[in-house]
Amino acid sequence: MRSIAIMNQKGGVGKTTTAVNVAAALAATGQRVCLIDLDPQAHASLHFGLELRPDTLSIYDVLVGKLRLADVRRQVGENLWVVGSHLDLAAAELELAGVVGREVILRDKLEEDTAEFDYLFIDCPPSLGVLTLNALAAVDEVFIPLQPHFLALHGLSKLLETIELVARRLNNRLRLGGVVFCMYDPSTRLAVEVSNDVDAFFRRANGEQIPWGGARIFQTRIRRNIRLAEAPSFGQSIFQYAPASNGAEDYRNLADEILQRDAAQVEG
Repeated sequence: MRSIAIMNQKGGVGKTTTAVNVAAALAATGQRVCLIDLDPQAHASLHFGLELRPDTLSIYDVLVGKLRLADVRRQVGENLWVVGSHLDLAAAELELAGVVGREVILRDKLEEDTAEFDYLFIDCPPSLGVLTLNALAAVDEVFIPLQPHFLALHGLSKLLETIELVARRLNNRLRLGGVVFCMYDPSTRLAVEVSNDVDAFFRRANGEQIPWGGARIFQTRIRRNIRLAEAPSFGQSIFQYAPASNGAEDYRNLADEILQRDAAQVEG
């Protein structure tokens, strides 16, 4: 199973949109995919039409209570399962403050889980607290969605510091798998310049013994597309809501690129 955390401490960069639609695109190719919504805002859960009633079981009950992932996991489509979130998850960091090993609770729960998947995605909260640390301690790699503007470069350095810290102290398997440019407008000079700068940075790091030493930027760019913003309000992925849109085309291409990379690694 390939396990991937999708993270960025800045909100509004396409993090949840990427988590949801990459998961849905891979499931449509026949891959068995599970998405864990670890964001208290529960946007990924809402994106798939999951209701957030007060009595709804969620990842909160797994992390703070004694439930198993299987107890809260729900199938939302063919080959696609979601472990939903809830607003209560916002209190989890306080409730876990005195718990020994609080950063590896999710890792332990995943090790106990007997379900078999090809891909596991974790939609992280837009912060670098205990919930994000749980995600990074549990997965093998990270995808970072970025908007192509100057402040994204500043935030990227902080993300890399966090990944390196977790790799050194909690999870020596952890590496940066790639960067996805979202809300991309190829007609702007800034978007092209920022993407070139980020690409050059990772090329210089190629081969170094650091978690991003083998990272690459995905060639697929997720273009600005109003359909991607509209889909969550209907509780649908972009492939259900607007299958012919640019957003659907871009996420299909991104899923294909992920599969091609996996195939190349197996052959290599």
